Amino acid sequence: MFTGIVEEVGQIARVQPGAHSAVLHIRAATVLDDLKIGDSVAVNGVCLTVTTLTKDGFTADVMHETMNRSGLSTLRTGSPVNLERAMPANGRFGGHIVSGHVDGQGTITSVQRDDNAVWYTIAAEPGLLRYVVEKGSITVDGISLTVARVSEQDFAISAIPHTVAVTILRAKGPGDKVNLETDILGKYVEKLLAPPSPEPAGKRAITKEFLASCGYGM
Repeated sequence: MFTGIVEEVGQIARVQPGAHSAVLHIRAATVLDDLKIGDSVAVNGVCLTVTTLTKDGFTADVMHETMNRSGLSTLRTGSPVNLERAMPANGRFGGHIVSGHVDGQGTITSVQRDDNAVWYTIAAEPGLLRYVVEKGSITVDGISLTVARVSEQDFAISAIPHTVAVTILRAKGPGDKVNLETDILGKYVEKLLAPPSPEPAGKRAITKEFLASCGYGM
């Protein structure tokens, strides 16, 4: 689990492409402290497993599903990436619950300066926007942010200059894609409140009427 508080901006040293996958070689410094093979690191909000370690970085495998669902497929040598190690049990919960399982991508449509804030408007599919709530949390390229406004086509976040300066948001502009992970709580609530699936043909549900017909008094 992650919190969406980016620890550093790393850099893609090399991409080894596969048929439908890739191996990312990532230069880093801060996240290497106490990092071990098998540990999880969020790379632009995508949870990846460390497969090898070097003195100045690490490698991680990216599978087919992850390539399709996120923007990791567009990374090239020299691309900056947001990095965050998995949250330790005794760590501070600075952002919100982030699983590192990206739901999809959005497209930045505008960037506007507003005194000491920077507004980013991001267009997304209706299937993602249904889970975006005003004043709720969303993860954008691994950054925990608060939703300031939502419409049927897009949503907006307002970032402080510090957040922009220490993440890859500083290099993002209109037309750029970003990885999005909506608040995990909303998805679980929707699943739990959904009506049960119809019983398969020939299979009867256990109801009061069914028990009564079998001779059980209620």
